Amino acid sequence: MAFDIDADGALSRRRIWAHLGDGVPDGICADEQDAVWYADVPNQRCVRVAEGGMVLQTVELDRGGFACMLGGPGRTTLFIVAAAWKGMTDSEMVAAGSGQVLAADVDVPGAGWP
Repeated sequence: MAFDIDADGALSRRRIWAHLGDGVPDGICADEQDAVWYADVPNQRCVRVAEGGMVLQTVELDRGGFACMLGGPGRTTLFIVAAAWKGMTDSEMVAAGSGQVLAADVDVPGAGWP
């Protein structure tokens, strides 16, 4: 979803920013080209998508991606918080001890502040 931010801080013009097909976004971050990276738990990936839904890049993972952020020197490192996800019906949804912070180099720097 996307909104315009009015002069008084109110949100208006609610609209769909991107259709993601089978994508299941969790944590997101933006880059300098107005694209968004999203972490996708069940599909075990992080995806960079443009407004409208075009997939620009995908980083495949061996576990669920829960959050992502662009940082490091030049803000061109995609940091990903990931863990082995066991599903919504399991009493322990994440496998104990499976959490990791992963890093991938990307071409487009991050924008804004977390």
